Amino acid sequence: MHTELVSRWVRLRRWIRYSYLRIMRLGATPHCIALGLALGIFIGFMPIVPFQTVAVLTLAFIFKGNKIAAALGTWISNPIDLPFFYYGLYLVGRWVLPFDGPGFDPKHLEMSQLIATGWELFAMMVTGGLLLGIPASIATYFITRRMVVGYRKRRMLRLLRKRLGRKAK
Repeated sequence: MHTELVSRWVRLRRWIRYSYLRIMRLGATPHCIALGLALGIFIGFMPIVPFQTVAVLTLAFIFKGNKIAAALGTWISNPIDLPFFYYGLYLVGRWVLPFDGPGFDPKHLEMSQLIATGWELFAMMVTGGLLLGIPASIATYFITRRMVVGYRKRRMLRLLRKRLGRKAK
């Protein structure tokens, strides 16, 4: 059990590192990368599970954000944490909206299933998604932009030092 848990943790860390490097090395401007990731985070907070990728790629095309970063951003709501994530959206939406809808059922998480349960439930989750997704996407934009600029500066300095080191010999 312990080795299995360690193995999962190692795989998760590798996937996070891979995703980080993939975003940092994209051949786009820091603004485009940050905008794409921010759009992905925003759409990831929306309870539209089978349509997240289509929605975020459309928005990335319209707003000229990086499509790869946008698609990666939607993974904030992934199959592992989706029931907990959506339950959080439900709680926030229920706290804000004046009506009381049906209860949350973690077995029905696709958009069509949520709507079939009742528009009130879907409205609660969209409200929770907006209230949490807007500040999360704004923060993501500024943090990502800063990280991309910093990464590129460090990389350029490293390459410059390497190049100057060769010429000195």
